[in-house]
Amino acid sequence: MSEQTAAATPAQTQPETTRKVPLRSPVTDIYETRDALVLLMEMPGVDANDVEIAVDNRVLTVTGRSSAKAPPGCTLVHAEYRDADYQRAFTLSDAVDPSRIDAVAADGVLRLTVPKAAPEPARRIAVRRA
Repeated sequence: MSEQTAAATPAQTQPETTRKVPLRSPVTDIYETRDALVLLMEMPGVDANDVEIAVDNRVLTVTGRSSAKAPPGCTLVHAEYRDADYQRAFTLSDAVDPSRIDAVAADGVLRLTVPKAAPEPARRIAVRRA
């Protein structure tokens, strides 16, 4: 081993790693009420703190990360549950108000309420002479 290589080795004690888990598209049901759209997204194992929701150029993007944790005082003996990352994007129409989206996570289901936009009132447009 050359001196240059040996000098560089101690700084590389923490190798760069990637998260090798599947990327899943969460199963989603969409309901409509008089005032909003309601999205129910199945994201098992995802804590509310591990969910990110963003709206950019009327595209709603939801991402989440699950990680299996042993209950307190337990030691893992056999595992079949696997960690997963979730991601799904929806294009929002002008009929909804993305600034008022509400999100609640409980029991592996993320509930997004997307309020409808207030309809613009009808108006008359005056015509001018050229």
